[in-house]
Amino acid sequence: MILSSLAQYYQRLSDLARVPSYGFSEERINYILALNRNGQLVAVQSNLSDDKKPKGRYLTVPWSVKRSGQFTEKAFKNGKNNAFFLWDKTAYCLGVELSDKKDRLISRLTFEAFKKLHLDLLVDTEDEGLRSVCLFLKNWSPEQFEPPLFKNEMLDANFAFKLDGDREYIHERQEAINIWLQTIAPKADADKTVCLDTGVNEPFMNLHPSIKGGYFTNYGGQSSGCSLVSFNKESFASYGKSQGENAPVSEMAAFAYTTALNYLLRRENNQCVSIGDTSTVFWAVAGDGQTAQQAESLFAFMLNMPADDGEQATQIKPVLDKIAKGRPLNEFAPDIDPETRFFVLGLAPNAARLSIRYWLDTTFGVLADNIAKHYQDLALEPVAWNKPPSIYRLLIQTAVHRKKKAGKDNSQKYDTKYKEIPPQLAGELMRSIITGQRYPVSLLARLILRIRSDSYISPLRVAMIKSVLNRNYRFDQSKEAITMGLNKEEADIAYRLGRLFAVLELAQNAALGDLNANIKDRFFGSASASPNITFPLLMRNYVHHVSGLRKGKKARWVKDAPKLAGWLERETAQISAVFSSCKPYPTTLNLTEQGRFIIGYYHQKFTKQNEAPEEIADVAEKIDSDTEITGEE
Repeated sequence: MILSSLAQYYQRLSDLARVPSYGFSEERINYILALNRNGQLVAVQSNLSDDKKPKGRYLTVPWSVKRSGQFTEKAFKNGKNNAFFLWDKTAYCLGVELSDKKDRLISRLTFEAFKKLHLDLLVDTEDEGLRSVCLFLKNWSPEQFEPPLFKNEMLDANFAFKLDGDREYIHERQEAINIWLQTIAPKADADKTVCLDTGVNEPFMNLHPSIKGGYFTNYGGQSSGCSLVSFNKESFASYGKSQGENAPVSEMAAFAYTTALNYLLRRENNQCVSIGDTSTVFWAVAGDGQTAQQAESLFAFMLNMPADDGEQATQIKPVLDKIAKGRPLNEFAPDIDPETRFFVLGLAPNAARLSIRYWLDTTFGVLADNIAKHYQDLALEPVAWNKPPSIYRLLIQTAVHRKKKAGKDNSQKYDTKYKEIPPQLAGELMRSIITGQRYPVSLLARLILRIRSDSYISPLRVAMIKSVLNRNYRFDQSKEAITMGLNKEEADIAYRLGRLFAVLELAQNAALGDLNANIKDRFFGSASASPNITFPLLMRNYVHHVSGLRKGKKARWVKDAPKLAGWLERETAQISAVFSSCKPYPTTLNLTEQGRFIIGYYHQKFTKQNEAPEEIADVAEKIDSDTEITGEE
């Protein structure tokens, strides 16, 4: 199903001339060897991008063969040749490569393979461009790789050829294309079998082309590319079949699905979101290309809202706000049919292979509903975001937050590292969001443990805890959903204990002012896990703090200490009304109860209450300035 859908998508891309035709692929070519008609090297031209870290620009070239292991002299003598046609890296086309010591290393065997391939294929050519390549290869020796034409940073880069003064590359000349297509044409005696995709009896692809997502190398994938379909051990094979014969896919179908997938994985096409070790690619099928492109663009923004406040973010924010509020699709995207077919594929590297994390064949309306449910589960009062958070912003909440030096406005800033997020968690969270299923089991535990370790109770962390609990309650039908804002009628003990802790913290701050370590820094973890041990001590201190406030002993920010003391006592009495007189505090709280504790704390501390003194409103407003994070990806 996956290969078939990708192959069909290739046909759509091919009709729009966005992908190369059969036998060709788009590869990054770093430099161009400009030759004259006599095969002499005239210049080495750069084909690098203008990015901060320049990369080779994509060119459509004859496709590459899969190269695994070291190319040996024995294999060469037996007729094996894995050189590419009219382009390759320096080890093949120039006979030099980068050694382990970062020095130039002569590679005569691979150069001989490249030379033999071209002299054999082009022996009868009359094309002046192809003849110049043959003359160049006959006269070139790896020792000629020297300044000023060549530099060490060119080693292992990809090179192609062109005639000096011509605009087209030599591999684009019509005779070169004809020779290449004749070379790769199926042989009359080729083994045939029924293709799993087309159902037609035709030659199958023994080694499928590589999937070259550069992002995969960050998480263990091979730099040369990974395979979606491969067999290289007897334990994977059946009935004596080898490699691709175990899952026969025709050469055309294999080319189509790999070309489409490589297109989707390219960042500039905006049809791939990579978070953690998982890359999520997506595409739509609609009556016209414009509708499909609109659906794909909107879905990309749903998953990955830009971090900055640029023009794109400004345009898309009103749409995402409507999605977060659960508005119908025709209200924010009237041009997109809810029945537009939509595909989502999650991939993660596993050495030389790709693992499929999830596969979704659905409609855009269903996806929009699932993402809307995700935002509704996250909804919190006071609000947890200025704009709907991307998955990256959610995942960063599961990493350790370290306090940085306060800014000029005395606001607390935090630093965190994206690498501390478990890679697999990203894929699991993405799958939960787009399918509408439960959030990852480990998410709640990780959030609570992080809060207990760094005492950083950010609005997004609390919103995520609430979303996990509410979704679990919805699936289990075991409990009513937690409300968005402060609920003084909620009788749940864990929720009330969180509210009580916020009141006790406020009382301490009012009586003693800013401390190096207040009760939140010292006791939050133990209070949320073992209330029976911690709360009796905190309540004794609370009595002293309120007594001091009644006598006028107060911090600088408190204007009317007796009035504040009265409000604190009323809040404490209201919260404690449901506690048992003989055993008011539970011995322990499980993870779910600790989550409710944290939500109760957040609601109590940051909700503006009409009957509260002015000082309490000032504390609640601090939520906006206490949550700035600087992330490192």
